Amino acid sequence: QVQLQESGGGSVLSGGSMELSCAVSGYTYSYYCLGWFRQAPGKGREGVANIRSDGITRYADSVKGRFAISQDNAKMRQYLQMNSLEPEDTAMFYCAVGPFWSCSDFRANDFDHWGQGTQVTVSS
Repeated sequence: QVQLQESGGGSVLSGGSMELSCAVSGYTYSYYCLGWFRQAPGKGREGVANIRSDGITRYADSVKGRFAISQDNAKMRQYLQMNSLEPEDTAMFYCAVGPFWSCSDFRANDFDHWGQGTQVTVSS
């Protein structure tokens, strides 16, 4: 059974930083894509960043230069370092895992398994 568990959410002031982490268990494929999505109230789920098992990353334009995704392959954990946070970043953040090709874009339907989400709130 594949399970994902996010941690690290909370509240921060505008301009602050926060790191999210996601522990993945039970995913047995050697080639995969790990992704972060977010969903603000009243909006659809938006792709934020993803990273392939070979280390190739992709970022949404809205977070380029501010967010950094990384992974620990041995531990099947991924991290999202978020800097220069803005109130517009306030959302529920979800981690996901899917096939290697899922990283070609930010289509949520391409990902097989999801965490429960962690809330990030940025206040001005």
